[in-house]
Amino acid sequence: MTAAEHPTTPTVDSFDLDHTKVVAPYVRLAGRYVGDSGDVVTKYDLRMVQPNRAEVPTAALHTIEHLLAGYLRRSLTAATVVDASPMGCRTGFYLTLLGEPPAEAVRAGFEAALRLVAEHEGEVPGCSELRCGNWRDHSLPGAKAWAAAVLERPIIVQETVTIG
Repeated sequence: MTAAEHPTTPTVDSFDLDHTKVVAPYVRLAGRYVGDSGDVVTKYDLRMVQPNRAEVPTAALHTIEHLLAGYLRRSLTAATVVDASPMGCRTGFYLTLLGEPPAEAVRAGFEAALRLVAEHEGEVPGCSELRCGNWRDHSLPGAKAWAAAVLERPIIVQETVTIG
């Protein structure tokens, strides 16, 4: 019996994405949800590197996460940033927004935020034992280098390519 056929295994939309056909770096609308009172929550896939070809090292990804937390809020004004969470595969982030900005606005905001990461000088926000659950696992030089490398190619708006 496969996981999809197992009655207790929930379906996860991202597992239906054909990771062999997407082209990183990209922004992709990964979900749209409407609450009981009509509020719209959108989820975007902010893919930095090509799935199954590269992954961002944990320390650099962790630092990018801390920096994006502020820089995405600064660069995305058409919606409220709820959260930017790293993907377990370490190829990018999921961005959760209250509101419904167009994918192009999210793409431009992601690009602007990555430029700020690549240019960041000084301390990493929240990088202390008091404020972070794994504060020793950071790399600002790594974060800057990975952000700059992503920006060497155009970030596109990727349509969802499903398996099958």
